[in-house]
Amino acid sequence: MSVGTVVSTQAGVEKMNKPAVWTFCAAHLMNDLMTTGIVAPLLPLYKSAFHLNYAQAGMIVFVSYLTSSVMQPLFGYLTDRRPMVWLLSFGVFLSSFGLAMTGSAPSFPWVLFFIGLSGLGSGAFHPEAARGTRLGAGETRGLAQAIFQVGGNAGQALGPMMIPLFLLHTGYHGLLWFLILAVVALVVTVRILPWYKERMDAQAKISKEHVGKNNPFGMGLLTIFIVLRSWCQIGVAAFLPFFYASRMTLGKAEWLDFLFLFAGAVGTFVGGTLSDKIGQKKLLIFSMVIAVPFAWLLPHVHGVVAVVVLILFGFSVLSSFAVTVVYGQWLLPKNIALASGLTIGLGVGAGGIGAELLGNISDTYGVSVVFNILSFLPIFAMLVTLFLPSDRREKQSFR
Repeated sequence: MSVGTVVSTQAGVEKMNKPAVWTFCAAHLMNDLMTTGIVAPLLPLYKSAFHLNYAQAGMIVFVSYLTSSVMQPLFGYLTDRRPMVWLLSFGVFLSSFGLAMTGSAPSFPWVLFFIGLSGLGSGAFHPEAARGTRLGAGETRGLAQAIFQVGGNAGQALGPMMIPLFLLHTGYHGLLWFLILAVVALVVTVRILPWYKERMDAQAKISKEHVGKNNPFGMGLLTIFIVLRSWCQIGVAAFLPFFYASRMTLGKAEWLDFLFLFAGAVGTFVGGTLSDKIGQKKLLIFSMVIAVPFAWLLPHVHGVVAVVVLILFGFSVLSSFAVTVVYGQWLLPKNIALASGLTIGLGVGAGGIGAELLGNISDTYGVSVVFNILSFLPIFAMLVTLFLPSDRREKQSFR
């Protein structure tokens, strides 16, 4: 089956268009590798090259995450009104281009400028890619969104590996080599645009009478959940190298980031697949219940036990990543791209705010305090999930 093949019935897509979904997955990998995957692990290199304090280092993540998070809902709102499928290719190209250009930045303000440019591209990419994945999903929307999000999580997991495998040898100037990835991302995504436009045109012909009502209260609760989960993720990804700085070298510390995020990618796939069977709300509750003991143990264990706890924490806390996107699209059926932008972009933006906040806490009280704070976040997230609206009728409303 070619990427352009449309498998459909009169009611819409019936079977998953696997070439399309996997193309979105690959694009998501490249986009997140160049944004949320590598920006946080690059902080020690930027900190050394430009003589930054922890708060300034956190500002880099803040700018990256904030520009992406602000633009995702905005692009989602605009493209719900007037689809712009070309933003898929333009966005993933710009996210890679901006990050790569930090390798030529002459000063800290220029780093922030190029990081902001990269975040802007990511903001344009995500709503279109998440909506495209939904159009290609058929009836297995949890599975399709899991495949898409695993691409992003895999990019986030591979990001830290760029430090010991490549950038420790080249310095931050070696980031310029990622201009090649920007071109590759453009080529990969351009080929799917004809199929995407065809599916969008077909979707536009479906009567709006068949679309359910938006649930802003439920979306608000889901938003709180996403913020808390995002702070867990960025707290570990950004500050784990600093936490273990006295115990291991920079390159070795990044391997722990990789394990955490790779376990999260596996958890994302498992969680998305299970949610098609047990429902979105139950999956969110179970993910936080399982994460609580590992979050508490993380700052108190060492050696092999610490590695095991880190892997299990990453698996559990990120197993809801794809589920929140599907759940958000169900809560806002009249604004699918906006829901995609909010559920994905809000996590990015909250992570940026969390990075800046946790950076200031680290400067004042020490990095170890950050990990004590992270111990309580899954508990609060679990409590929020108990008040989310039931999704028992989700399958009927999707068909």
